[in-house]
Amino acid sequence: MFQLYAVPQFPEGVIFQQDGAPPHCGNIVREFLDTTFPQRWISRGAVMAWPPRSPDITPFDFYLWGYVKQHVYSERINDINHLKQRITDVIHSVTPDVLTLCGKNWTIV
Repeated sequence: MFQLYAVPQFPEGVIFQQDGAPPHCGNIVREFLDTTFPQRWISRGAVMAWPPRSPDITPFDFYLWGYVKQHVYSERINDINHLKQRITDVIHSVTPDVLTLCGKNWTIV
């Protein structure tokens, strides 16, 4: 799915960061990434070995999950269905303006 649907939509020259999960670091995956993103992919053991899930490269991930956790647990959770509904409600409360502000406050050092 990644190869057929996602990769064709990436702009030319994109640097790809994968999460470093063990199944994503197998030889077949690494060979594909080497071919598709030569010298332009980040993961464990890659030429561009940046720590996966590093807060300075994935600010939106860190912001979003912190935001979700803070708001989901702002009230007592009664059961799994309540938890699922809270997560859904909080995700829907994140506006493009909030994410734009997050991006503007992030700088590369």
